Amino acid sequence: MKLKTITTTLLSLGLAVSSFAQDANTRNPNTYEPGRRSQNVYFEILGPGITYSFNYDTRFQNTLNGLGGRVGISYVSVDNVSMLTVPIGVNYLLGKKGNYFEMGAGATFVHATAKDEQEGDTDGVFFLDGGSASNVLGNLTFGYRRQPVDGGFSFRAGFSPVFGSGDFIPYWPYIGFGYSF
Repeated sequence: MKLKTITTTLLSLGLAVSSFAQDANTRNPNTYEPGRRSQNVYFEILGPGITYSFNYDTRFQNTLNGLGGRVGISYVSVDNVSMLTVPIGVNYLLGKKGNYFEMGAGATFVHATAKDEQEGDTDGVFFLDGGSASNVLGNLTFGYRRQPVDGGFSFRAGFSPVFGSGDFIPYWPYIGFGYSF
């Protein structure tokens, strides 16, 4: 029974991946906007980058919407606390003509250091116990994206629930501004 469940799951995943691997021109024209592969660079406040992040986002096929991915980076150093975050994820854009509903999932690598200069001891940073520590947080993305068809100023806003180590923040907002090309 267990082998049958595993085989069925793997077969279903294989079929799902192969359906995304089709050429964009053979897909339903009512769903996908064929053309050049949409790319976007943007600055995001809060969201998967925790405080802020600089990001690159692209579609995996030659479409303006559909399946894509993102990668970003952020570094914050205030007083005796520093934090590096690297959010990565996959996302899917639903919509047309530059107005999209964005949904996605990803992970954020976080490395934080806190030092108390007076005692030479460390304090905790967010979800870390103190000292120098690393963690990986999961995140989801649900929001609106305005990304012009011919390129130009882009805007995104929504919620990005963050979870990890038994913690869950369901209403973590984000807002981003950038350039689409």
